[in-house]
Amino acid sequence: MSTLNDVAKKANVSKMTVSRVINHPEQVTDELKVLVFEAMEELNYRPNVAAKALVNNRTQVIKLFILEEMDTTEPYYMHLLTGIARELDNRHYSLQLVTKNNFDIGSCDGYIMCGMRESDYEWISGATKPVVLFGENRHGYDFVDSNNKEGIACATQYGIDLGYKKIIYIGIDVKEPFEYSRENGYISTIQKNKLDPEIRRFENRSRYAADFIKENWNIFEPSTLFICSSDRLAIGIQRGILSMGGEIPSDFGIIGHDGVFLDQIAFPQLTTVKQPVIKMGEACAKMILNKIEKKNASQGELFFTPELIVRGTTTEQ
Repeated sequence: MSTLNDVAKKANVSKMTVSRVINHPEQVTDELKVLVFEAMEELNYRPNVAAKALVNNRTQVIKLFILEEMDTTEPYYMHLLTGIARELDNRHYSLQLVTKNNFDIGSCDGYIMCGMRESDYEWISGATKPVVLFGENRHGYDFVDSNNKEGIACATQYGIDLGYKKIIYIGIDVKEPFEYSRENGYISTIQKNKLDPEIRRFENRSRYAADFIKENWNIFEPSTLFICSSDRLAIGIQRGILSMGGEIPSDFGIIGHDGVFLDQIAFPQLTTVKQPVIKMGEACAKMILNKIEKKNASQGELFFTPELIVRGTTTEQ
């Protein structure tokens, strides 16, 4: 059976370097990782993760809680899971997806939580292991999120630069930090350009946005842009406009937010603010593992810059 020392000799590196590649790959150059991984493969070497976990009094398990309702038609959380699982696998950790009712079943080294609402924080405070949140919060928890304000601000300025005469924000009807930040991005950009803001809020379901368009069709004039807090709401706006005979993008423009799937199946495809969800998932995993290694020390906040993806629902006016 091959040993750590055998791998070090094969790769012509020190045992410490091999150990770093296995336990802390983020601290090692890609060239060294390739050398060590190739040597491990040739020697059929497998790190004894179970023994390491026993010595360190760890389980090598991270629990993921998704605290909001998941919809099977939108793979947002599959992108997140992919990123988290990919990074945990690199560090020889397992990912366990659990619900509130199974919170205490089985041990773990830390928690990643997402889909939080204000009512959840008292419950979250009962966690006895390190916690990282996927999503902006104002309770002092370490978190990873996209820059919601910057993303919507960019979309709003883009719409103004295209020449839309009226820009309406379609928000999600929740009192949560991510929505406040998105609305702030819209309002601040509109006011900076000396325009009048208009905000409508709905539950995050496409049918409510579609009904809003149909019920108020006669008040919408051409050269109106709808900036939406989710691609789901944007698809509802799109369906409503098309059902009433409106022309997209010549008369009405639409910009969504998320960019993980629904934006691509819409017709025409949605212009959207795309979040790098897989990379954000990887960052959540890195943050929770760093927090575990550093004895639950604070890791702070990490914002990712979203990207405006221009497609078929916007055009110059």
